[in-house]
Amino acid sequence: MNYEILEALTRITKDKNIDMDFVIESLEAGLMLAAKKRFGNTDNIKIDINRKSGEIKITATKKAVKEITDPNTQIILAEAKKLNPNVKSEAEVEVEIGFEEFGRNAILAAKQILIQRVREAEREKIYDEYKDKVEDIVTGSVQQVDKGNLLVNLGRAEGIIPLKEQISKEKYRQGDRIRAYVLDVQKTAKGPQIILSRAHPRFVQRLFELEVPEVYERIVEIKVVAREPGERSKIAVSSIDERVDPVGACVGVKGSRVQNIVRELSNERIDIVPWSAIPETFAARALAPAKVVHIDTYHDNNSMTVVVEDDRLSLAIGRSGQNARLAAKLVGWKLNILSESEYRERKKVEDQLKIYVSELPGVGKKLKEKLTNSGIETIQDLAKSKIEALTQIEGIGQKKAESLVEAAKDYLTPTRTKGK
Repeated sequence: MNYEILEALTRITKDKNIDMDFVIESLEAGLMLAAKKRFGNTDNIKIDINRKSGEIKITATKKAVKEITDPNTQIILAEAKKLNPNVKSEAEVEVEIGFEEFGRNAILAAKQILIQRVREAEREKIYDEYKDKVEDIVTGSVQQVDKGNLLVNLGRAEGIIPLKEQISKEKYRQGDRIRAYVLDVQKTAKGPQIILSRAHPRFVQRLFELEVPEVYERIVEIKVVAREPGERSKIAVSSIDERVDPVGACVGVKGSRVQNIVRELSNERIDIVPWSAIPETFAARALAPAKVVHIDTYHDNNSMTVVVEDDRLSLAIGRSGQNARLAAKLVGWKLNILSESEYRERKKVEDQLKIYVSELPGVGKKLKEKLTNSGIETIQDLAKSKIEALTQIEGIGQKKAESLVEAAKDYLTPTRTKGK
């Protein structure tokens, strides 16, 4: 019997990956609960489990008396002397309690608390293990498809890939192997819920870290990823070693490295471009393979007008605007893409509509020069100017700046009436 108990405890520690001391403490707590259910008070009860032999010894400290008033804490002196011939009246003696004295319900309660505590410890261990794997890639097998969600067997744990975190064109069946990115780990009443993703941009980055040694070793850095899962991704890379070509390292010999990732992502197209800290340069690279011929930058609203060759406009925009969308995501700027012909026509119209600041009443020669030198050539420019920027110009204070902007806006208002 003792060997069977020890074997059962050892099997629990191995199967659940839980420390033996915790399992024994849980068993002791369960037995103490059983004792409380049977005897009411456990202050005089001691449980000792031998970690080597598996022997469980339960004893109650009782007082030897001539007449019993409380059988849980007292023992007839004659019975006490059988246990210890030297015991005297009112002295204490340890009385061993057999399992049969507990009763069936108490034993079931002890078993239940052991199971519950072991389950809670296992859940906590799984949670601790997987919370450290957030943003890592894990491998498992598809266990079930439930309302569009994929339940993934990860071994000791179960993960879920919600429908929105899947690549839409991928179809999986029970038993299929699958790799995914650990998006989040949440505690729930049923245990830790591991949220996985194959659609997250960081999944692409992690795949490159596994496939490209230079990325794993941080010689090549993936600065940003823009992605439309299952269709196309753009990644921007840079190198801390000028001898290492970041794009070439990610592509690999004859495209071997990037192709492995493309296959993992169900033939998702991947564009790799060199990163640049200069927004205009970065935007031009992000729109490849289209050739950019000119860029106007508008820092006030974080946008650019990008001009490409006439016959490259459709290439720059891409099918259903995909190339332009991904380039904008990658750069982090709003991109307005025009052909050279469209840009020239727009500039021509803008030039015709320009009203120079010298036409604004109250703007003399000296003020005009100051405004022009600050890049404000037209009344349209002045109307869009920020008060803070105008006050940086010599001779223009807060009130003057406010009146200039207000006058410019009034001048451009279609309903204004001159001469009044």
